[in-house]
Amino acid sequence: MRSEAFRWRAGYGKTAQEQSRLSSQQGVQKLNTVGILRKRNILLILAFSVLGFVVMGYHPGLEDDGVYLSAVQRDVNPALYPHDSAFFREQLQATLFDNSVAQFVRWTHMPVADAEFLWQFVSIVLIVFGCWSIARTLFAEARAQWAGVALVTAMFTLPVSGAALYLVDQHLHPRTVATAMILLAVARIMAGKRMQALPLLLIAFAMHPIMAALGISFCCILALTMLEPVHLWARSWRNSLVAAVPLGWIFEPPSPAWRKALTTRRYLFLYKWTWYEWLGALAPLLLFWILWRMAKRRAETNLARFALAVFIYGVFQQAVAMLMLASPVLIRLTPLQPMRYLHLVYFFMTLIGGCLLGKYLLKSSVWRWAVFLLAINAGMFASQQLLFSASQHLELPGMKPTNPWLQAFAWIRRNTPTDAYFALDPNYLAAPGEDYHSFRALAERSQLADAIKDTAMVTQIPDLAPAWEKQVEAQAGWSTFKLADFQRLKAEFGVNWVLVAYPQPAGLPCQWHNNLLAVCKVP
Repeated sequence: MRSEAFRWRAGYGKTAQEQSRLSSQQGVQKLNTVGILRKRNILLILAFSVLGFVVMGYHPGLEDDGVYLSAVQRDVNPALYPHDSAFFREQLQATLFDNSVAQFVRWTHMPVADAEFLWQFVSIVLIVFGCWSIARTLFAEARAQWAGVALVTAMFTLPVSGAALYLVDQHLHPRTVATAMILLAVARIMAGKRMQALPLLLIAFAMHPIMAALGISFCCILALTMLEPVHLWARSWRNSLVAAVPLGWIFEPPSPAWRKALTTRRYLFLYKWTWYEWLGALAPLLLFWILWRMAKRRAETNLARFALAVFIYGVFQQAVAMLMLASPVLIRLTPLQPMRYLHLVYFFMTLIGGCLLGKYLLKSSVWRWAVFLLAINAGMFASQQLLFSASQHLELPGMKPTNPWLQAFAWIRRNTPTDAYFALDPNYLAAPGEDYHSFRALAERSQLADAIKDTAMVTQIPDLAPAWEKQVEAQAGWSTFKLADFQRLKAEFGVNWVLVAYPQPAGLPCQWHNNLLAVCKVP
């Protein structure tokens, strides 16, 4: 009798119709639960994306965007930059980034500023989604997954030791798009769907070949560590140090002008790094080695294999970097910046560090979560406010600039001829209150070479070195220039406009000024 009662309560005694209805109700309930969880996850991904964007700030035309934004604008309007496009065009021949954004502008009829903003935000959303997807494969606890995501989004502007990189830039950069694709590819490999990673890595390569090459390197190592058993491929891995690339150009003697430009970038010289930069490079590798041993001991298989992959990737790339940068014979390889491999290592270190905090420290405590979120976001927000103290934190499309330099750039963009050729202080990017905004990208006008950002381009394109050196030397002593000096620039280079400090030197007819700068035509 007890057996029959049990069977009845379990549903065995119900009619087929009742059993079908019960099963249907359970299925609907399960689907509803899954739907609610998916909606919650989507909302959390969007919320952390917005939070990360707001904390990081948005500064189009900043630093590297002087190259990329200028290239996009010229693709959209070929009449722009008739005098100086070589200072950004050459570097972008190996990428489809600028053409892709320009084509998007043509398809959507959006202004370039709006398109760049949209691409930046979508890239951030994909990065957040990629981080969450990786965290899901490494940690079962939801609180651990979201703590990892929270730490990454707060630390978007975390500097990568010695490599002059952030995790994510405060403007649209092809590295950001490539990073999003690499993280998604890593998540696909961790989920056991390696073939789905291939198109993602191809997109990354089209956007930023160097970062994609590093991402592909990591994905190959990760895919191998996911195999059973891991140790069998170690011997073959040692033999994959040298890639098949054309090597003749490496041994061409560099020009003195190119060497001069190269010496302005100390971070390119690994053996001149300070002790704390070396610590920032090697300590994460040690941490991943420790994590691998601990996770292996606890039978956390996925985490152990992932940590091992990061450790091997780091050791391999560090060895490659040290070999490439050790010999003066290979100096032409220096601009490839092999230490950029740390970008991925820092991403994974931040993500897993956050996950471990969520799992072992934050747990389900509301107060701990509140303190954690407030501390990490407020701290990074404050650092960005200090870094760009003269500019709006969010320089969104359509906003009127409050920075005097950006006001001058905006006036020039609206009121000077497209073929105008400007000269300005070659060190203007480092001027107080300028905040490293690119004249070329934001004024949308040609300029004589500067001594800061164009120098980085010269390190990548040695053929530009003679023209860069000639133009920068012609502007030496800018702060004491008189009318005759500006006329000399006009005679030698064709410069017909200048941006100078206000009040302007005697004899210069100026058409606009604010309390800091004046825009003048060279007579």
